[in-house]
Amino acid sequence: MPKLDRYLSSEIARSVLAAMVVLSIVSLSGVFADLLGEMARGKVPPALLMSQLGLRLVRYLPLIMPLALLLGYMMALGRLYRESEMYALAAVGVGSRRLLTPVLMVALPAVALIAVGSVWLGPWADGKAQLMVAEANKNLLVAGLEPGRFTLMGNGGVAYTGTMSNDGTKLSRVFVYRERGDRMDVATARSGELYRDDGARVLALVDGFRVEGPLGGKALDYRLMRYARNEMQLPGPDDKRASDDPAFKPFGDLLGNPSPAATAEIHWRIAPPLLAFAFVLIAVPLSRSSPRQARYGAMLMAFLAYLVGIFMMLLGTQWLADGTLPPAAGLWWLLLPMLALGIWLYVRDGRIAKPWWRR
Repeated sequence: MPKLDRYLSSEIARSVLAAMVVLSIVSLSGVFADLLGEMARGKVPPALLMSQLGLRLVRYLPLIMPLALLLGYMMALGRLYRESEMYALAAVGVGSRRLLTPVLMVALPAVALIAVGSVWLGPWADGKAQLMVAEANKNLLVAGLEPGRFTLMGNGGVAYTGTMSNDGTKLSRVFVYRERGDRMDVATARSGELYRDDGARVLALVDGFRVEGPLGGKALDYRLMRYARNEMQLPGPDDKRASDDPAFKPFGDLLGNPSPAATAEIHWRIAPPLLAFAFVLIAVPLSRSSPRQARYGAMLMAFLAYLVGIFMMLLGTQWLADGTLPPAAGLWWLLLPMLALGIWLYVRDGRIAKPWWRR
């Protein structure tokens, strides 16, 4: 390997790695905040915090790495332009075509890694995270209930408990609202107890009142009773996943599925590596600058290009799933112009335009 290629590729690789670390930390903080909210609502057990953080970060890597490539290339090549190293290389005949080798030495492995994460690893991590939460919730008696907050139950009802013991078995100041057909059922109790009966969660209310009546209050058909103990079965945690959800299917199974949702999922998985390659080609001409030129103007343009590409990918995927776009169109209307723009900008990089009177 020539020393020039080794030097340029190492500079680019270090910048890309630094950008990736920073973006991963920022993304990790957002994922951590979302997880804390889900744990507060009882949807995710606290014991799964670290595993869920790792799996969810893997799921978001195909969306993070294209931006890391874009920013990393611009930082590395921009520094070489500011320190006049690129001008010295141009003086000895090293142009944009000669730079293609070190550019691809970093871009191709990174794009391949994005493709693996987008097509296989990300969906696997997503499905694994969902499965771990579902299995853990089956073993938790108190899954879904939180003291001091009204909690929606799976059957459309609402439950509330003032306090709860550490093991989730003893409750106090309990309120339960349920709907059965055209009638409602409201139960309150001074205390309660949660236990399992053949896998089902049973709530035993102690020393309380129960009101049953019609929905809407049109008829005065109400019944009020006081009880010493009232037992009711609570719905299980919402851990059911659609068996035909394309998001959890292997890529090979999606290829033979003609449904719009499967088509949208296929293009959602193949779009990130192609967009990442287009961003790499765009980053090379955008990083060209003079030593005294501000360094953040072009980087802001690159970030806006990334936002436009990602948002259009999200919007196009939704259009495909809804049937607004024909399956043949896919996301090619976005990917092919982005790749063409990147190739055109890269080929024209460094060329001196002729004056208009000589054209």
